[in-house]
Amino acid sequence: MNLVLKQPLVKAISYVLGFWLLAFTIEACVSKADDLSEKGVVSKPAVVYTPVDGIVVQPGEVREELEVTGSLVANQQVEIVSELTRKVVRVNVKEGSKVQKGTLLFQLDDADLQAQLERFRQQEKLALLNEERLRDLFANEAIAEQDYDQASTNLKVLQAQIRELQVMIDKTRISAPFDGQVGIINVHPGSIVSVNTILTDIEDNSVIKVDFSVPEKYSHVISQGSIHSFTVVSDEKEYQTKVIARAASLSENTRTLLVRAETPNPNGLLLPGQSARLKLALSTSNEALAVTSNALIPSSGGYSVYVSRKNAVQAVPVEIGQRNERSVIITQGLQKGDTVITSNLLRLVPGSPVQFVTLN
Repeated sequence: MNLVLKQPLVKAISYVLGFWLLAFTIEACVSKADDLSEKGVVSKPAVVYTPVDGIVVQPGEVREELEVTGSLVANQQVEIVSELTRKVVRVNVKEGSKVQKGTLLFQLDDADLQAQLERFRQQEKLALLNEERLRDLFANEAIAEQDYDQASTNLKVLQAQIRELQVMIDKTRISAPFDGQVGIINVHPGSIVSVNTILTDIEDNSVIKVDFSVPEKYSHVISQGSIHSFTVVSDEKEYQTKVIARAASLSENTRTLLVRAETPNPNGLLLPGQSARLKLALSTSNEALAVTSNALIPSSGGYSVYVSRKNAVQAVPVEIGQRNERSVIITQGLQKGDTVITSNLLRLVPGSPVQFVTLN
């Protein structure tokens, strides 16, 4: 017997069978998952750690410094000039030579002065004899006191003229006022020099003075006797200098304080007129906390750093002090032993897990 099913009935039976097959499959999958879960086979999503570098903050010695520009000045420097209008008869030194105090540098013509001095000395002898004779006569009451006073006065006037002439003669002999080095000589034998003609100059560079100015804010920090360092462009050596004087007041125009320091210059390497780059030691701390400059994260509210706490990132606001191209002093926000992250900062957010590649 043939059984013929109508089309709507066939579709209904197909839907029922499909539903039961789907339900059976889901049930089997759920049962399998429960069995694997009970056995501990199901794996959780893996944690991705960001590789970073870091430093463990430790207290250390830090010197706060201020950089300023100064000028080198000779210990002593004068221009040698003539006080008389005379002819130069002898130049007794070479340009650039070193001389000692009292060394004759220039001899001016003094022939007429010497002749006049000789005439005065002969007159002095006669006046001295006359004064002695009249003194004896006056002692014996042979002459009036007025006669003796006149002879005595004539002798004293003549002796004063001799001293005055001797001063003039001494001015024809121009000598070094101190130990130093002679500069460029501007005259030669036969030259006629007048009053204030610059013959040469002489400098004492055995000690070099360093003049510099400090801002008003630091005027109380730079004290007399303090030691600082400086460099010049002519060599790479770092020199030490000691403050010997401070101006009595600040400049009204620049609001800076002029300070003078000095440093030994036995080899003559430092020359007056050179510029000096000074590093002024303002303060020293043995408990300062420093981090590398690239660890700072700037924001509108200030600075912060990323610190690793249990291998997770935490943003810590900080206050900074002195800084240079490599490091910065943290005055507030960090503690000894904190681990500061110094690399991969753009890939981090608070709470990110990290793994240190290097840790100093």
